[in-house]
Amino acid sequence: MALSASAKENLSRLFPGDLSPLWDSDPEFMELFTNFALGEVVDQGSLDEQTRMMAVLAALLGCQGVSEYREQLPAALRAGVTPAQAKEVLYQAVAYLGLGRVRPFFDAANQVLQEQGVSLPLAPGSTTTAETRLTAGNQAQVDIFGEGMRGFQDSGPEESRHINRWLADNCFGDYYTRKGLDYRQWEMITFCFLAAQGGCEPQLVSHAGANLKIGNDKAFLIQIISQCLPYIGYPRSLNALRCVNEAAQAAQ
Repeated sequence: MALSASAKENLSRLFPGDLSPLWDSDPEFMELFTNFALGEVVDQGSLDEQTRMMAVLAALLGCQGVSEYREQLPAALRAGVTPAQAKEVLYQAVAYLGLGRVRPFFDAANQVLQEQGVSLPLAPGSTTTAETRLTAGNQAQVDIFGEGMRGFQDSGPEESRHINRWLADNCFGDYYTRKGLDYRQWEMITFCFLAAQGGCEPQLVSHAGANLKIGNDKAFLIQIISQCLPYIGYPRSLNALRCVNEAAQAAQ
């Protein structure tokens, strides 16, 4: 089997001189995968390359694909993802995956960025302080999910109310308020983290709904799932599609 014209073009554009060692050990598989992932899949839909690659990076974080992440990050940078955006995807992942799972990706990202001549650390991206993070985080929740989230940090049973406060001041106040990405991008990558890790479908439905509220419509989310599918597999992709359909039906 030879590479399709589309797969060959995308391979040479995104991975010039950076071919996976699997091309030496498993060339037949790599032809199959490349024709699918860089040909058939990329040709489906109309996502811009920067958005597509940001989604792939987020999905690889979600499914713990650190080796593939290391190979895809240079391609993402070539596709227009800035070093700052790549780092923001990484930081945001900690809120949804935990540092225990994200820590190896810091090493991979820092190695790639330094190889690309990027000076670390990057410029600070925080826009909040210890005094403003709670208020700013709750406002981000309201902006994304709706007015019903106003005062969320003070809701719920007393014994677990501190977790709602952490969601407001840490998850949203520390991360969603940072420079580098906008709300639609934050929610898109969050959707990818949740879809790729699996087992958190209630949260995936909620964030699919949030995406719909802020302008990432159902067609867009289906394109995101489609681009992530080669890296997270069919079962989690089909689960994500079901969650999108559920959120879209609830929004009608």
